[in-house]
Amino acid sequence: MLQREIKISLNAEMAVTDAATVVQGCRVRFYQPAVCQMRRLIVAAFLVSIAFHVSLPALCADAASPDDTARFLAGMPLGSDSPLIQLTRDASWQEHAKLFDDTWKGLDERQLSNIHAWTAENIADPRPVLFYFFSGPDFLYANAFFPAADTYVLAALEPVGRIPDVARLPRGLLPSTLHHLESSLGNILKLSYFITLDMDSKLRQTQLNGTLPVLYVFLARSGKTIRDVSYVNLKDDGTVEAVTGTGTEKGVKITFSGSDGHVRTLYYFSTNLSNKGVRGSGSFLKFCGGLGTGDAFVKSASYLLHGDEFSEVRNFLLAHSAAILQDDTGVPVSDFKPDLWDLRPYGTYTSPIGMFRHNFQSKLKGLYQNGHPEPINFGVGYKFKVNQSNLLLAVRKDTKADAGQ
Repeated sequence: MLQREIKISLNAEMAVTDAATVVQGCRVRFYQPAVCQMRRLIVAAFLVSIAFHVSLPALCADAASPDDTARFLAGMPLGSDSPLIQLTRDASWQEHAKLFDDTWKGLDERQLSNIHAWTAENIADPRPVLFYFFSGPDFLYANAFFPAADTYVLAALEPVGRIPDVARLPRGLLPSTLHHLESSLGNILKLSYFITLDMDSKLRQTQLNGTLPVLYVFLARSGKTIRDVSYVNLKDDGTVEAVTGTGTEKGVKITFSGSDGHVRTLYYFSTNLSNKGVRGSGSFLKFCGGLGTGDAFVKSASYLLHGDEFSEVRNFLLAHSAAILQDDTGVPVSDFKPDLWDLRPYGTYTSPIGMFRHNFQSKLKGLYQNGHPEPINFGVGYKFKVNQSNLLLAVRKDTKADAGQ
């Protein structure tokens, strides 16, 4: 069987291109991390979009369930009665499954098992709601750090896309579709972040399938069973309404369960998180506020929360979070009032990568010098190598949240 190697850049700065781009509604100059990954994902989504829309003979007559579709895209075994079972006999799918098996085995050994152990020791009282802004479709790390959440709220600019229907994949496109899906996910998994700052406009221009195929893969490979997938929009008062698929949906609701059988919910919203964006409708933060106090997770967020243009979501996280787990791209450490927050540093903080050098935080440096940070044996964020990454766990003093002390 032909072996395909996922080639990984071991230096994030070598995979960065300088560009002037509109980011979440405000024009800034930045360097785009993992441009190669982004381009590969665009190609992958483009091929999947072709597969769902071109009028060619379909591979299967019967529609598959969302869970079967997710397991198929993730290269995982299907039940003998699945409408997609015939497709798993295709050599390209079997090669795809072997590649993903090997990739996730390495990811678990290098990252996920260590994160699970760290979480069990340091986040002892998680809230049932997790807010993960600027996430893209990164359910993988949301689940790794916060496996006990009942409701996950992910939000970013990337469009939701159409609900995947592999059964209608036109003949002849399966090998190339799977190959590009592999390529797009490979580097993202290795680098630990999913930053695609100009993906939003490109995906919309070509009517691509956005985040859903990636969410499917991450859910399946995280051991989840997808029970239902539905499009949703938010009313002005922040309440959720189910909508039919028209191509303009701003949100998706996925209900799923794990090995314990407990049903959980994942929301992904395509939304502009800048002040202009959240003030324009107001419905997204109203929805989040209606969920009550939760935990928050921020990583590889291009330091957007450091700017005045994103003060609304920054203030929301500070007001509605019992605990915030973040790398140095999250809420500036100077915004955590000492009388309200207990700050616990982990890993190593020296300085941001070169293109973000102006976001250096002297107070955070002092915290790491005097706060006796505990080491972490996994990588996260832009400095994704072990012994180079940083995490800050901020816990409100006026809650009963216990982060391991």
